[in-house]
Amino acid sequence: MADPLHTILVERLGCAVPIIQTAMGWVAEPSLVIASSNAGAFGFLGAAVMTPDECREKLLAVRRGTDKPFGVNFHSFQPGADQIVDLILANSEQVRAVSFGRGPNAKMIGRFKDAGILCIPTVGAVKHAQKMVELGVDMVTVQGGEGGGHTGSVPTTILLPQVLDAVQVPVIASGGFADGRGLVAALAYGAVGIAMGTRFLLTRESPVPDSAKAVYLKASTDGIVVTTKLDGIPQRMVRTALLDRIEKSGTIGMWLRAFEAGREMKRQTGASWLHFIKAARGMTGHGDVPLRQAIMAATMPMLIQKAVVDGDIEHGVMATGVVGGRITEVPTCQELVDRIMAEARDRLAALRVGEDSRIADPCR
Repeated sequence: MADPLHTILVERLGCAVPIIQTAMGWVAEPSLVIASSNAGAFGFLGAAVMTPDECREKLLAVRRGTDKPFGVNFHSFQPGADQIVDLILANSEQVRAVSFGRGPNAKMIGRFKDAGILCIPTVGAVKHAQKMVELGVDMVTVQGGEGGGHTGSVPTTILLPQVLDAVQVPVIASGGFADGRGLVAALAYGAVGIAMGTRFLLTRESPVPDSAKAVYLKASTDGIVVTTKLDGIPQRMVRTALLDRIEKSGTIGMWLRAFEAGREMKRQTGASWLHFIKAARGMTGHGDVPLRQAIMAATMPMLIQKAVVDGDIEHGVMATGVVGGRITEVPTCQELVDRIMAEARDRLAALRVGEDSRIADPCR
């Protein structure tokens, strides 16, 4: 009998288990990518918040730390995007996939495919999944409303089957997954694996400071909320004193935060204000996001950086999936992956036992 956990995701990405570690900005750093990949999952490097020089250095760091295939996440509208694409292509012997949200066109997707690199965008709506497939992507990751950061309103249990019915490429489930039960449920829907962000954020190899991890662990499901006050687009965050203050602020306050974060991003990346505005405009190309919101959205990683890099909870924000409300400990990536797979096999065995008992007693 074929192993139901050996899916096409495992075959095509070259990993050992149908689990993806998602590309969280400031979190999906080499230490986490190396650990998740060595544990058997497929790790994505979060290059969307990196300069080309940082991306080059961190690609090499991952390659020094693991001989396993891994992926890179980027935005085609970020400063230095063309150079980052060239770096990805130059490392195609180990970079097996790219992930992205909005941005790449059919020509860029074709370049990756010609190099043998799979294109796996993350989508939050059926129409976006269909558009990506039209452009030639290889798989899609579907993030339901339970997911962290920018999120939609449709739960994974509704969105996942909608997308599965709408496209003819392999689909990966994301938003609300943390254990083996979730993996088996996703496979039962027809997905080829799961992608997890928050669960991998709360591992020992995650670079998030212990002080920030402690705040994440204390958050209950009621303490994880969706706000539109950060950039006008719904985002799921841990409720903190700063977020409460932001919720009470008006439009002027949102613009001030965007300007301050934009100034910091400009300082770190060296990009001009003109390039920054062009990058924000690039975010509006595949949806109905007004430029004002796109400018603010483009700066939000700097507020996240405050918390997850500097450990400054007072001045930063903390993106999380609602599943974070039931995570209570911080294992290693290897412990996490091993546990998920053991739980998944236990659930599959229990289902088989139930099926066997029904066959033995047809009157039941």
